[in-house]
Amino acid sequence: MSGPRRLCDTAMVIRTAIPADVPVIHTLVRELAEYEKEPEQARATQNQLHEALFGERPAAFAHIAETEDGEAVGFALWFLNFSTWRGVHGIYLEDLYVRPGARGSGYGKALLTELARICVDRGYERLEWSVLNWNRPSIDFYEALGARPQDEWTVYRLTDEALTKLGRRA
Repeated sequence: MSGPRRLCDTAMVIRTAIPADVPVIHTLVRELAEYEKEPEQARATQNQLHEALFGERPAAFAHIAETEDGEAVGFALWFLNFSTWRGVHGIYLEDLYVRPGARGSGYGKALLTELARICVDRGYERLEWSVLNWNRPSIDFYEALGARPQDEWTVYRLTDEALTKLGRRA
């Protein structure tokens, strides 16, 4: 992964997360869950995040947005996906969050720019994510960057009892 990047002439830094960032990532995930009006769904522990990001076989990756003095104000957590049609990996952005006091300062754009740079550098052909239909500020932000909704697809999810029930059929 890349080292810290100072963006433009600002005091903004985007850097790859390190193990010491797990507590702040955990806090930011909980803040995001509050923002998305589902705090009870954010059940991940710091140990689970540490294992996913820095364990023997990391399955996810993260970048931290911070001020010049090192205050974390946002993060992006992502993992690789794969397109059978294109034959290459892409990035699926699981979470992008910037604290309310830092919004409008370019941190979200900087995090997405870093992920796009990783895609370009590695030959990945897609950067994808989901956004809640009610989240008009985020939708407007993403569309201003050139992202387009994929409205011909509907996301489905199996969790909890339904997942367990289906999994036990195997």
